Amino acid sequence: MRIMVLGLRGFPNVQGGVEQHAEQLYPLLAKLGCHIDVIARSPYVPRELRMWNGITFHRLWAPRIRGLEALIHSLIGVFYAGIKRPDILHIHAVGPAIIAPLGRALGLRVVVTHHGPDYDREKWGRSARWLLRLGEKWGMLCANQRIVISKVIRKLVFDKYRLDSVVIPNGVTLPKIPETKETLGRFSLVAKRYILLVSRFVPEKRHLDLIEAFAMSRLLDWKLVLVGEVDRRDRYCMKVLSSAEQIPGVVITDFQFGQALQELYSYAGLFVLPSSHEGLPIALLEALSYGLPVLASDIPANLEVGLPETNYFPLGNVAILAGVLCERAVEQSDGAQRERLRAWVSERYCWTEVAQRTLDTYKKVLRRSKIYW
Repeated sequence: MRIMVLGLRGFPNVQGGVEQHAEQLYPLLAKLGCHIDVIARSPYVPRELRMWNGITFHRLWAPRIRGLEALIHSLIGVFYAGIKRPDILHIHAVGPAIIAPLGRALGLRVVVTHHGPDYDREKWGRSARWLLRLGEKWGMLCANQRIVISKVIRKLVFDKYRLDSVVIPNGVTLPKIPETKETLGRFSLVAKRYILLVSRFVPEKRHLDLIEAFAMSRLLDWKLVLVGEVDRRDRYCMKVLSSAEQIPGVVITDFQFGQALQELYSYAGLFVLPSSHEGLPIALLEALSYGLPVLASDIPANLEVGLPETNYFPLGNVAILAGVLCERAVEQSDGAQRERLRAWVSERYCWTEVAQRTLDTYKKVLRRSKIYW
């Protein structure tokens, strides 16, 4: 079965929830016997990247222009797919899904994964929001099959379009806890004495809420570590940098991956996700896979992870968050508690199961179109 993937920047080690999803999912599908072709955007993957973990990469041009990058690359990609004729064209996210009707017109079998209503993100203007809503509509109406990563999104799709979807959530792979602490030394961190947030630097992640809450908590000998790529041309990034410089103990590491990111997760005292918008938060699941105590805003996507009520706080309520930070800093979980968390998240969110369910979805699409392989 030949699967062509469209709608993401690329991978490995490219920041973004969709990119992390694809980086975990497609090597497993390759092991299950699929031939995977990923259409990647030229600014994000090196020219020499042709094969990785059984996956073939097709590096196509994309402009590095916010609001146009995904649209233009998706248009180029769907015509490329029309030439290559995969068994399934799998489009990720509602923005790129705007080309789903064109894919169908080219005779392709199209699967669309809805990762969340991106038009709700604070960074987009009116025109971009309109295009994203149109992408969602055309993607959901024209796909041979719809996949959603949460029950919240399935309800959204049904309420708006009266169409059912297959719920296939994000997953986790239980990591091996590294014994090294080189990254802690590089950023002058002490194990179990820092709060961690790993995310893109975009307004809906609410870094400013967390910085303010950390300042109010006055945690002695603790630091706040913000991990993510910083674009110094971006207004929001500069606002976060300015705020961080005014608060002692706030550390911005820029984008980290591999062993460095593993070390930052492994030795954190607490993970906090204060965001106002999520699909199903991979970073939160990853924190749990390391056994980290976590706090998250009480938005529906975070609540769907299924943690106890004490792990959530009211979105945007900085005073309550500051108080909970103080409480959690005093509590500090032991090794047995962390192992229980790891076992819990591994049982509920397993990438191997995600891959098998995705493959089953492909097979159903092919059976319906009477294509056998």
